[in-house]
Amino acid sequence: MFVDIYTHIFPADFYKRMSEIAPKLGNIGKRMQSVTEVHDLDARFRAMDPFGDYRQIISLPNPPLEDITTPEQGIELARIGNDTMAEMVERNSDRFPGFVAALAMHSIDETMDELHRAVRDLGAVGVQIFTNVGGRPLDHADFEPVFAAMADYDLPIWMHPARTSDMTDYAAEEKSRYEIWWALGWPYETSVAMVRLVLWGLFDRYPKIKILTHHLGGMIPYFEERVGAGLAVLGARTSDEDYSEVLSSLKRPHGEYFKMFYGDTAMFGSSSAFPTGIDYFGPDHVVFSTDAPFAPVAETFESLKRMELEAGVQKKLYKENAERLMNRSFD
Repeated sequence: MFVDIYTHIFPADFYKRMSEIAPKLGNIGKRMQSVTEVHDLDARFRAMDPFGDYRQIISLPNPPLEDITTPEQGIELARIGNDTMAEMVERNSDRFPGFVAALAMHSIDETMDELHRAVRDLGAVGVQIFTNVGGRPLDHADFEPVFAAMADYDLPIWMHPARTSDMTDYAAEEKSRYEIWWALGWPYETSVAMVRLVLWGLFDRYPKIKILTHHLGGMIPYFEERVGAGLAVLGARTSDEDYSEVLSSLKRPHGEYFKMFYGDTAMFGSSSAFPTGIDYFGPDHVVFSTDAPFAPVAETFESLKRMELEAGVQKKLYKENAERLMNRSFD
């Protein structure tokens, strides 16, 4: 069995209401409309069939609800998304063994109500957040209740990168060009969020928290010593802020916390990325993902096959780690 832990779907009721609320979705909307399998279940199942006993954990794709809605609209859309994904899981449990709850994090009280409803009443296997909330960092105190609740539930947080062309590559330009905001901006967003959460002391307060980073940890495994030895002299390059107590406030060397995150294999079929990422996180902290239907499923399988991983490691990546993360069996 193969459990694809990070795939995306647009339920019809959700997409209809989102289109009414935000009719001009820009680049992301254009991308979503062009991928049939994100909203057509028949097409999706046909695409899944060649891979045998292959199942998908479903979640909503971009855009973050905070970016396109008012607080009231965001909560409405999150509820519609969660209700419809729960129905999809119930009707197609042989295809979709679980769903990841959507959150709209404009207003934390309403966010927490929906988080608890999705987990307790609908059976969500975790929640999805994005690497920033309307431009605000995840290490803002307002968002700590989300992390605290998921640590209490012992269920994972899926952390998806979020960045648009409005975040420029050069100060003299108004837009990011050539889709660099996506190709390089998303891994950067993931890495920034990881560093901020580590230095915030999140893992000291919630040592068993489970956070899944999309695309195998962004840049972190490939810049191990820039965030390790490089940040060990935190403050040496900064004159207008005092960072002298940041590292000393942590219970462990800061570099160790990065390996407490989980990474997935959604790397567009890149073979060269997997040895570094799996070695960095370790085989217990990497889960199988393709990012379907926005990235190739077959190529991801083929790139992992080329690694000739030991049978025990394959079992962990394809199924066992997912079961441990979500505290359930998929047999």
